Amino acid sequence: MSHSLAKIWIHLIFGTKNRFPMINASFEKQLYSHIKNLLEKDFKSKVEIINGTADHIHILLLQNQNHSIAELTKNIKGNSSHWINQNNFIKGKFAWQTGYGAFSVSESMVGKVRNYIKNQKEHHRKISFAEEYKRFEEKYGISGGNR
Repeated sequence: MSHSLAKIWIHLIFGTKNRFPMINASFEKQLYSHIKNLLEKDFKSKVEIINGTADHIHILLLQNQNHSIAELTKNIKGNSSHWINQNNFIKGKFAWQTGYGAFSVSESMVGKVRNYIKNQKEHHRKISFAEEYKRFEEKYGISGGNR
């Protein structure tokens, strides 16, 4: 084979530091757009959808094979924190929680995951981020670190 091929969908989840509700509606869409631009331009990773609540976000992306999940997550979290603080979107200092969740998504489940992410605000009227993340750990058979 003369070239390498990869098509890996990732459901990426990370929260604000100490799960404080720091993502305000006033800049939420700008934040998502900023992160999407970083992922697509700097990491050549197609973003299907980004959404979340005041204390965390979900991203469904098609990972570029030249960049690890750890590398792109570290960069988008660092860059977006700096961007929020530089633009004074909140009082005090914005920061993301250490760590993240990254889950593979089969091609047949992309639509379902897209809808799940699209409906985050409605979903979190019934369940907390901590409980949601615990369910992901159970579903994927992993034990948690920092959430």
